[in-house]
Amino acid sequence: MTDLTPLLAFRWSPRSFDPVAELTSAEVTTLLEAARWAPSVGNRQPWRFAVGHREDETFKRILVNLPPGEQRWAGRASLLLLAARHATDNPFAAYDLGQAVAHLTVQATALGLHVRQVTDLDRPGLVADLDLPADVEPSVVTAIGQLGDPFSLPADLLVRETSLRRRRPLAELMLTCPDLTR
Repeated sequence: MTDLTPLLAFRWSPRSFDPVAELTSAEVTTLLEAARWAPSVGNRQPWRFAVGHREDETFKRILVNLPPGEQRWAGRASLLLLAARHATDNPFAAYDLGQAVAHLTVQATALGLHVRQVTDLDRPGLVADLDLPADVEPSVVTAIGQLGDPFSLPADLLVRETSLRRRRPLAELMLTCPDLTR
């Protein structure tokens, strides 16, 4: 691997979260600040967040709107964060939201935390259960916390959790083929 910053090279998305670790309010604020400072087209900042700490009502309302297979591990995270976009005439709102979540993810790694994102959501359920404004569209739920014991996961998830991380070769991602040896 090239000389990536460790914040990117060692980031990964576990399912094994420590079910008793908690995030401090300073950690949560730092994560949200990282998202807030992400670039956005025209500085519109179309992202909106709902934060649920394990055992609070917001966490429970987010969790029940995830598929049962995702609930098996997501309920162990310290925090479930709903990332939504403010639905306006901004055609770049989804891209901007992705930037904000990416910045939050890198900041979490810097804090020694782990993040796993879930995109298979009951979006109408989240809108109703969290009483979201009509112009806010749920996009992704991000589970955040300390790494837990992978052997506490069900067998099918343990296999996925402990398998090697793989990425497509860079050449497969290129639409044009520059000389990458320069």
